[in-house]
Amino acid sequence: MDPLGLTLAVSVAVVGVAAYLLARGRERARQRREIEAGRDEASRIRDRAEEEAGNLRRAAELRAKEEAFRLREAWEKEEGRRREEVERGERRLLQRSESADRKADQLDQRHETLEKRAGQLRTAEEAVVRRREESDRVLEEVRGRLESLAGMTSEEAKGELVAGLEDEARAEAANLLREIREEAQRTAEREAKRLIAMAVQRMAADETAQLTVSVVQLPSDEMKGRIIGREGRNIRAFEQATGIDVIIDDTPEAVVLSGYNPVRREVARLALAKLIEDGRIHPGRIEEVVAASEKDVEKEMREAAEEALYSLGIHNVHPEIVMVLGALKYRTSFGQNQLGHAREVAVLAGNMAAEMGLDVKMARRAGLLHDVGKGLTHEQELTHVELGHRLCKRYKEPDIVLNAIRAHHDEEPHRYPEAWLVTAADAISGSRPGARREMFEGYVKRLEKLEGIATEHPGVVRCFAIQAGRELRVMVEPERVSDEDMARISEAVARKIEGELQYPGQIKVVVIRETRAVDFAR
Repeated sequence: MDPLGLTLAVSVAVVGVAAYLLARGRERARQRREIEAGRDEASRIRDRAEEEAGNLRRAAELRAKEEAFRLREAWEKEEGRRREEVERGERRLLQRSESADRKADQLDQRHETLEKRAGQLRTAEEAVVRRREESDRVLEEVRGRLESLAGMTSEEAKGELVAGLEDEARAEAANLLREIREEAQRTAEREAKRLIAMAVQRMAADETAQLTVSVVQLPSDEMKGRIIGREGRNIRAFEQATGIDVIIDDTPEAVVLSGYNPVRREVARLALAKLIEDGRIHPGRIEEVVAASEKDVEKEMREAAEEALYSLGIHNVHPEIVMVLGALKYRTSFGQNQLGHAREVAVLAGNMAAEMGLDVKMARRAGLLHDVGKGLTHEQELTHVELGHRLCKRYKEPDIVLNAIRAHHDEEPHRYPEAWLVTAADAISGSRPGARREMFEGYVKRLEKLEGIATEHPGVVRCFAIQAGRELRVMVEPERVSDEDMARISEAVARKIEGELQYPGQIKVVVIRETRAVDFAR
């Protein structure tokens, strides 16, 4: 082999070995560096882990301390609460024990007191027994002495004593009965006023609608506009002149006049009829027609009153009374015309006076004027009885007329027979069927209802409605109904009639109980 080649090969081999060793040394150095770095990282990780473990341990210790502190506080609170409950229970037990001790002491004291009282009662009872025995002995001695002195036995003296007590009891009962009747009368007056007020409130609407309106027929509905006028001036002028309200509604071809004064309402009706017939409707014309209608109505009232006076043969009546009497032509009561009612009462009273031989003219005069005050009730506030009495007294009417006016409503006693006849005629005229807006069928049903109410009670045999239903006579069996039961039946029937029926005036309930013994001679 060439030495140069060998040298070169050795050199290459030496360089290769040197390179290998150098590379190996670098790798070992790198590995050592990596190992050192790993050891440093491991040291750092171990340090961080130890630090975190220390932090966690310290946090766990803090939490454990806080939980222990919290549990300790809760336990202390619970312990305090239980201690307070125990203390309260001990106090309650102590109080109960003290209360029981006090009650026991009180019971002991009461027991001692009761024992003392029992001893006192036994002593008092023994004393009472001794005194009773002594009083019985003294009473026997006194009774014997009294019997010997009075000359009568104890039974006779007892009878006289009982009789005296009975008289005294009757006197006290009579006084008590009088007081009860007076109190009942006062209570009845208050109750009557209340019932009348309720009846007025309940019936006012129906009665007002029937008795306070008049209807005027129109040729056509166009006339309503002319009655109202421009901006309502015609209707305002008409209402102001007549004092009557004019109601214009949807009623076809009709106008309603509403007002409490029947005379003014008639004036308004007559004036409106004239205006409609004439066709000229304006405020000036309305005043003229209303004034003329007032004169026409006054003339009709005077003529109606004079006709009634002439037909009855009554003279020398003051003109003022004649005018008020004529106003009754437009006044009704329960649908009955009051002027016709007055004439009817006058005729009936005169006929009865003729049969009895009394003053026929005076009876007729009193009958015609008995309700004359009703012609003034729409202008003044007093009752028609007081107004009529004042009017007739002012113009020197006879005492019989004055007495009949007040007596027919029981405001003063009947002093003259003619006054009684006027009262009877007034009841007859007002109660006859049909006189006061009552049809025959309704009248018969009311009488049947009256009799039916009475027959519902046990012991009633028959009953009769007489005097046009103003009186009910009830016949009872004497074996089943006593005298005390009669008063009870009459009161029960009267109260039931008041509750179930509607009627003018009053109804008298008479219960009759009689015992008859019948035999025949053959």
